[in-house]
Amino acid sequence: MCGRYALAKDPADLAEEFDARDETGGEAIGPEYNVAPTLTIPAVVDRHPRDGSGTPDPSTVERSLRAMRWGLVPSWAKDLSVGNKMINARAESLTEKPAFRRAAASRRCLIPADGWFEWLRDGKQKTPYFMSYDDGRPLALAGLWETWRPAKGEAPLISTTVVTTASAGPLTEIHHRMPLVLPRDRWQAWLDPDSEAIDELLVPSDEVLAAIGMRQVSSKVNNVRNHGAELIEEAHEEPEQQGLDLEAVNPS
Repeated sequence: MCGRYALAKDPADLAEEFDARDETGGEAIGPEYNVAPTLTIPAVVDRHPRDGSGTPDPSTVERSLRAMRWGLVPSWAKDLSVGNKMINARAESLTEKPAFRRAAASRRCLIPADGWFEWLRDGKQKTPYFMSYDDGRPLALAGLWETWRPAKGEAPLISTTVVTTASAGPLTEIHHRMPLVLPRDRWQAWLDPDSEAIDELLVPSDEVLAAIGMRQVSSKVNNVRNHGAELIEEAHEEPEQQGLDLEAVNPS
């Protein structure tokens, strides 16, 4: 699962990193070390540009960074609260579940992150860990996105979900699930709006798994009201026994 992550760069820097045009319009969060579901986050997409009448040009693809609400709201949902239960999508069932299969076919995105948090559970005790590339470069989490149109007169909502897969290697010591992290050589294929051939892309990369490290961090991350860079610094504390502050968090 992925219910919290950190993102130190602002949208302008991310757009440069992912060779995209920044179209977040100031709506996406800037540097945030405790990103939680329901926040508006930056995500990278490839789409065919449209003319004034809304007709897409199939001969051209443009890459952009867009603001999306974390928690996917399917187009058929009656209200956006559905998204609170759809912060993650299992790689094993993307093409089968009604909530995700249309997005999996043509609306895939990359969600930039410095790393993600997970909690090691031992009875009632929960110890937070932070997973990231050892060299500090940003992760590209596989994601899906959808457009939901509310009542007339209201602006459409673009929302997203993080694709998860089974953990591997040392990461299994912390949790049995992890976000699907895509290496740079898979970015273009994952974002391609015209390709539904994604089965091979859903297999975790050995290169990525070998490059990810983990460290115990402060229990301050348990509270979504804490936002500073100290949340990703190594810290060895006695594990807390109370539950996490899951305000705005509903991991699956």
